[in-house]
Amino acid sequence: MFLKSKTAIVTGSTSGIGLAYAKAFAAEGASVMINGFGDAADIEKERAGLEASSGAKALYSAADMTDGDAIATMVAECHDKLGGPDIIVNNAGIQHVAAIEDFPVEKWNAILAINLSSAFHMMHHAVSHMKEKGWGRIISTASAHSLVASPNKSAYVAAKHGLVGLTKTVALEVATHGITVNAISPGYVWTPLVEKQIPDTMKTRGLTREQVINDVLLDAQPTKQFVTVEQVAALALFLCRDEAAGITGANLPVDGGWTAQ
Repeated sequence: MFLKSKTAIVTGSTSGIGLAYAKAFAAEGASVMINGFGDAADIEKERAGLEASSGAKALYSAADMTDGDAIATMVAECHDKLGGPDIIVNNAGIQHVAAIEDFPVEKWNAILAINLSSAFHMMHHAVSHMKEKGWGRIISTASAHSLVASPNKSAYVAAKHGLVGLTKTVALEVATHGITVNAISPGYVWTPLVEKQIPDTMKTRGLTREQVINDVLLDAQPTKQFVTVEQVAALALFLCRDEAAGITGANLPVDGGWTAQ
């Protein structure tokens, strides 16, 4: 349990990739604060499961990732109750699919706030705690869409490209403090976020559900398989090891070969 003395915050972690991150950290002994929305009983079940796995504390925060003040409060609560944070994972994200002329302004604003600005607020408030300890790991879930674009995803692609720029910048700022800052860019992972895109894509492109899965989602991935949440979490776990101390400012694809094309 190489993370036994560490504390992690993972945003957007009540399901999908975020929950897989939290489980991976807990399995290595870390105290974990999860965050997100969902059924209260389901969230409590996951929180309790993290404690059972880690032998350490696990907390839940309902902080709104569009609210910078709420993010500041969440980081402070983590520091006061768990220590750290030593590890932060910026994973919260939403998606909307529409042509640029039809793209709702409120959706643009929400996607930029949750997918990009929330990561700024997390880093802004967490870095000082990491500097005090001389150790930290900042990991952001970007996307293959941080490297390539797809039509009808203007806000998401813009936010993910911006997230990688933020990653590189902060990596340079903290490079002498024992802190690494990296992005992981998954291809299509079977998560609630991806599943919720399917109806919009069906409508926008006039396709069936099966056509969207096989001809749109998996068409880009040479493996013709969805990436698993466990594969993404395993890379995040490696980035927390001492052996990964030389990896910083990187954008690491886990995309079945999508961006190799």
